[in-house]
Amino acid sequence: MDKKYIIGAVIAIIIVLLGGALLLGGNTPERGPGEIVVAAYSHGGEPEAGFDSIAGWNYYAEPLIQSTLLKMNTNGTYSNDLATDYQINSDYSKYTVNLRDDVKFTDGTPLTAEDVAFTFNAAKESGASLDLSALKEAKAVDDYTVEFDLDKSDSTFLDKLAYIGIVPSDSYNNETYGENPVGSGPYKFVQWDKGQQVILEKNPDYYGKMPQVEKITILFAQNEAAFNLAKNGEADIVAVPLEYGKEKIDGYTMYLMDTIDVRGISLPNVPDTGEVTEEDNYPIGNNVTSDIAVRKALNYGINRTALADGALNGLGVPSYDGVAHQLPWANPNAKIQDGDVAFANKTLEEAGWVDSDGDGIREKDGTKASFKIYYPPGAPERQALSLGVSEQAKEFGIEIEAIGAEWDEINPNKYSQGVVYGYGSTDPSDVGSRYYSSSPSNVVGINNSAIDAHIDAAMSESREASYKDWAAVSWDGTTGISAQGDAAWLWLGEIKYGYFVNDRVDISNDTALLQPHGGDLFSNVYDWTMTNATA
Repeated sequence: MDKKYIIGAVIAIIIVLLGGALLLGGNTPERGPGEIVVAAYSHGGEPEAGFDSIAGWNYYAEPLIQSTLLKMNTNGTYSNDLATDYQINSDYSKYTVNLRDDVKFTDGTPLTAEDVAFTFNAAKESGASLDLSALKEAKAVDDYTVEFDLDKSDSTFLDKLAYIGIVPSDSYNNETYGENPVGSGPYKFVQWDKGQQVILEKNPDYYGKMPQVEKITILFAQNEAAFNLAKNGEADIVAVPLEYGKEKIDGYTMYLMDTIDVRGISLPNVPDTGEVTEEDNYPIGNNVTSDIAVRKALNYGINRTALADGALNGLGVPSYDGVAHQLPWANPNAKIQDGDVAFANKTLEEAGWVDSDGDGIREKDGTKASFKIYYPPGAPERQALSLGVSEQAKEFGIEIEAIGAEWDEINPNKYSQGVVYGYGSTDPSDVGSRYYSSSPSNVVGINNSAIDAHIDAAMSESREASYKDWAAVSWDGTTGISAQGDAAWLWLGEIKYGYFVNDRVDISNDTALLQPHGGDLFSNVYDWTMTNATA
């Protein structure tokens, strides 16, 4: 071989190796006392809009940079954070919150009711964070009292007080804030190296319990790249897919955290009549999944235990209605005996779905029992579930094409094909948004007046009293969204989150909150300790 080609090949190999080292975290700095490197934040990776809570930054989880009015406790109750107390009127249409008077943003300005009102009003307008559709207006009554007036009764609005980080109203700019956020949380923003990492340092003026960890560098590596960071000792806490959940790494402990995060496949409940969405012109409906017999066959024929053992690496729990079993509105009566291929075949036959041409796929009135399910390629467990469901469905004559795609391709198909979604929140209105007939988040088009009535009742009751109605959304003995009723979705399983944690860090696993969809690893960062000085 010509010498110049040999030299060129060697140089190319060196470049590849160096590039791989950088991707795997080879440029990660040494960690000094009190410093940790994490590749586990929010599971969704780098926030496109930056660290702006109004634009959706880390809602449902500890925002670190900003403070919230309330904080969730391990038992599902709330404690005060910025709030000192709160009052709710009798029909849950007005919430009044009193604030601490000793809190400052990291730019030195005081945090007042004006900032709280501004944050919530702006978050409602942006529509990028929580569902604040019930909020009419947030207003400052005085410097340290804020009122939230709602358009309708909503007993779940209390949950929203725990999930939106407060920003400074005077200096906030929606075009620049996300890249240089100012907050009042336990950590202050230092720098964001886009595509690589964000660096936070402890806020010396924080009003609450001071964390021991002085500096946190959050890397945006995920999946195999994150696993390699742990293998190379280049990060202290690393989130990995369940396929790595049984691996072992010297110097690390694997924590498998319980979550309320569930996975399921949306099944359009309405036929394709040519209708499209008003705003985006997305097609609506599917002539296969709109037949309840198909949805019933899938719900009863798919073996969720086999999926938990295979696709979820033996680390998942079957789910029949999309509500994690730890939540107080979980409904054990929604559980069915699944994996019943005979029942699936019988249901389809009786509904007129037959395989008349012997190709293994049933058809009815000239329509093949065939549809697509989409999953984001960055979520290995969703891919595995998609492929597992597709393979099992063949046993009773349904063809499912599993397609990995980014969300800009998935969204135009979400009203007409199946999508593997993840859900899980301590806010029960998360259930209502999926199934209320007029909700924009009701992608399957389910329309059941009894379900609507249960949701309306739950919104008008105290949190504890509402649990029975939230549970009845799944199954009330007569109807519901679960397999015995409308079989509106194909819910599959609850997942766990796997974290490799370096032995130099103690993340106080016994004080961690249940992990919602997206993760809340830092929920108990105030309890973390450093067991070794450097790494």
